[in-house]
Amino acid sequence: KYVVPKPRSDCSKGEQLVVTFIAGYIAGVFCAIVSHPADSIVSKLNASQGGGVGAVVKELGMAGLWKGLGPRIIMIGTLTALQWFIYDSVKVAFRLPRPPPPEMPESLKRKLAAQ
Repeated sequence: KYVVPKPRSDCSKGEQLVVTFIAGYIAGVFCAIVSHPADSIVSKLNASQGGGVGAVVKELGMAGLWKGLGPRIIMIGTLTALQWFIYDSVKVAFRLPRPPPPEMPESLKRKLAAQ
């Protein structure tokens, strides 16, 4: 039922911050994977004289578009995780309230009850 073995309301502040860090790292990994091919193309376009996106993609090939993804995942995953962790740590330090967990929309509740 929960990704974390217990609901957020039962987690200590430290446990919540660990979950925040892990969630931030996962988000960073997805961002790195999604943006890497485009960043590879832009880097190659900036380094070359003339030519378009098609020529760069042809020159790099599929393997070239993904070259360097591992270090990028480590870098962006860590940076995103730290950003999320710092944001949540500041909220904890200043005792700012966390938003309540999202609730199921009424329309979905009615639909599930009708089944």
